[in-house]
Amino acid sequence: MTEMKGSCLCGSVTYQILAEPLTARVCWCKDCQKIASNGTVNAVVNSEFLKVEGNLSDFKRVAVSGNEVSRRFCPQCGSHLFANSSAFPNFTVVRIGTLENPSSIAPSVNIWSKSAPVWACMNPDIAKIDGQPVPPQQNSD
Repeated sequence: MTEMKGSCLCGSVTYQILAEPLTARVCWCKDCQKIASNGTVNAVVNSEFLKVEGNLSDFKRVAVSGNEVSRRFCPQCGSHLFANSSAFPNFTVVRIGTLENPSSIAPSVNIWSKSAPVWACMNPDIAKIDGQPVPPQQNSD
C-alpha cells in the first residue's frame, strides 16, 4: 500500500490512512454540494486505520437518508476533512482533495447522481447510483 497522508489547508490538522480505502466515490447529495459548491470526492476508510493529529470542530446534521452525519473540519482554516454517519460508525469518509497526493485514490462511482446539477462533470467511465449506495464491506484483516 502507498502511504497516504493529508492535511487541512493551514496544516493544523494532519492525518494518515494506514490501510487501503474500502471504496472511493463522488457524492452529489445536496449537503455535499453545499459544502463544496460541487460534488465531494471521498474515500471510505475503516475508522481504526485513520490516524489524526490536531484539533477538529464538527457540525452534525440529519441527512436525507435519515442518518446523523458528523462533518469534521479544521477550526483554523475551515477545511472539511472527514465525515461519519450514525448508520456506519466503523467507517470514516475522508475528503480525497485533502491528501498530499489526491491522485493516489480514484473514485469508482458517483452517488446521489439524481441530485447532481445539470452542469455536473461526471466521468462516463464510472458508475452512477441515483441515491445512497450499499455500505462497503469491511476488510477482515
